[in-house]
Amino acid sequence: PVRDMALCALFAALTAVCAWISFPISEISITLQTFAIFLALGVLGGKRGTIAIAVYILLGLVGLPVFSGFRGGFGVLMGATGGYILGFLGSGLLYWLITGLLGDKPWVRLTAMILGNLLCYAFGSLWFYQVYIGAGKEITLTVILSMCVIPYIPMDAAKILLAFLLTGRLKRLPFVK
Repeated sequence: PVRDMALCALFAALTAVCAWISFPISEISITLQTFAIFLALGVLGGKRGTIAIAVYILLGLVGLPVFSGFRGGFGVLMGATGGYILGFLGSGLLYWLITGLLGDKPWVRLTAMILGNLLCYAFGSLWFYQVYIGAGKEITLTVILSMCVIPYIPMDAAKILLAFLLTGRLKRLPFVK
């Protein structure tokens, strides 16, 4: 109903704000997007959380500057980091599947968040690779991992842990149910 739509919109907006908080370290900035993605999934559950992620991506796709660097549009999704943005949707779907099969227990939520992040790494890295080779550049798996995954693991682990801890508290709020 209306409450579900409002919560999905709220978490889509939170994801946009978290995308704007970025620390560039290479072509791929460290942002707080993954924190917002996993908080949305933890608090709203797989279905509503995935809808919030889809709304966020659609807002960016139509050109609103909701992605990192205050960017938006189809070109961002087709760029080197677009795979990570689309990987958020894959993370949501995987979270929904895992919690749907195993229940909404804390250990299941944490496991689903970690696996969702790994899926996002995989999808984003593959996309990054395709963009590079499509531009006629050569790049190895080692370089991809050193550019797209390894530097982000500590911060992503911290963001997932924070989202997981906040989920336990926020799920108790009456307006979330």
